[in-house]
Amino acid sequence: MLAAGQLKWPPVFKGSGMRIGIDFGTSYSAAGAVVDGQVQLVRFGDEQQFRTTVFFPQRLPDTHHFELTDELHEQVRRMVAGMKAEQARELGRLEKLRQDAARLPEARRAEALALIPSLRPRRDEELWRSAVAAVRRDWVTEEVRLAMAEKADIDNALYGDEAVDAFLSAGEGHLVVSPKSMLGYKLEAHARDVLLGIATHILRHIRQTASAQLGAQVRAAVIGRPVRFRSSMKDGDAQALEIIADAAAAAGFEQVEFLEEPAAAAYGYHRSIGRPRRIMILDIGGGTTDMALAEVGGEKAVPAIQGSWGVPVGGTDVDLELSMRGVMHLFGKGVTDTPVHRFYEASHVQDMQRQANFRGAAFDHVDSPYRERLGALKQLGQTVRLNRAVEQAKIRLSGAEHWKLELGYIEQGLHCAMDQALLRDAAHPVVEQLRKLMLEARAGAPAEPEVIYLTGGMSRSPYVPALVGEVFPEAEIVSGNASLGVVTGLALAAAA
Repeated sequence: MLAAGQLKWPPVFKGSGMRIGIDFGTSYSAAGAVVDGQVQLVRFGDEQQFRTTVFFPQRLPDTHHFELTDELHEQVRRMVAGMKAEQARELGRLEKLRQDAARLPEARRAEALALIPSLRPRRDEELWRSAVAAVRRDWVTEEVRLAMAEKADIDNALYGDEAVDAFLSAGEGHLVVSPKSMLGYKLEAHARDVLLGIATHILRHIRQTASAQLGAQVRAAVIGRPVRFRSSMKDGDAQALEIIADAAAAAGFEQVEFLEEPAAAAYGYHRSIGRPRRIMILDIGGGTTDMALAEVGGEKAVPAIQGSWGVPVGGTDVDLELSMRGVMHLFGKGVTDTPVHRFYEASHVQDMQRQANFRGAAFDHVDSPYRERLGALKQLGQTVRLNRAVEQAKIRLSGAEHWKLELGYIEQGLHCAMDQALLRDAAHPVVEQLRKLMLEARAGAPAEPEVIYLTGGMSRSPYVPALVGEVFPEAEIVSGNASLGVVTGLALAAAA
């Protein structure tokens, strides 16, 4: 049994196999399992995690051209007939309830009628559209599954830093940076299909790598999820989970459960201490920041999660601000009349549409040298190269006073001087959102935490413990494994 924060996805039990934990992250992903009582993390090349980036030398099969064949047309017809019959039954049931209520004494009649829900009959064309959409989803899932079954497709896909390097070298193909960051956004059908295919590739890569290293077929997983996905929709969380679950099924997983990432981190800390303690986990990842209050240690088999909070901001937001505030002036931001949103498009490497918009923009009217620099940045792979350099600068400036960001691939001799003051300025918007989240968690917690447990890549930043000390002055601050704390907990949860 998992602790609070778990979400079981409906019926995917078909067989047996080893169960692993998967940290499907915005920036990096990892996996692990408990073997002979010890956590064993899966290695991807020489590392225990890989950048959540995938490169396909050839594009994914295009599922955009869906057509209703005679067979699919018959499926739609049967589905519409079933929906009409179900709708008629429900309308009949509600009408009977109204008739029964009408026979009640006047004092009770109004109350009884008010409790009966209203149902607007759906027109035939609405039912038809709904059925076509359902059949199309099933068709797309099957097409993606069949594509994934082609060994050549899997062999040709590259992941992590190797994917970025291959993309930059090839100058063609399809690179997707951080598909997780887009799962909660409003997606056109084709964009959803593409993300589903990419997530399937990544999860299949994890499953096959884990199966080979663990010496057993991996068919089940506990997958980490943020408290709140990055999203532009009210039901963005539901959509993101649906895409991941569909991708896991297409990747060969027969049973999947979700566990909130801070709750997963509590599993690892629970195992490492003896006496019971009340802790607040702070997990600052690439795209989201999550907190959870938990009782850990002692005699309990698993930690008890007492509350969770989340905000969809993280390390990639600092990268974006560092690029905008520290680099984009070299491309004309604030100097030319180029609209600011063009620089945001160039910096948002996780957003496929924004990247396409930037590459399609014309800068012929921009004065030199900015016109030539923007033209160079538009070349395939250059925004990704810049993003990697900015991310590296952020990491370096966490420990060094100054850093020189080289941009020779844009213009010979071009560089950018950066310092910790610039990083603090770039991080300020994120820090203020973290402060607001911490205050919300502290106000919502039933009791003050004794320990603040830090995990996630951004927890290494020096301003994080300083902020924690301000908001939780009485608590002990413990730094966990910034990169692998969540996946270790997920592996333990998978074995629980």
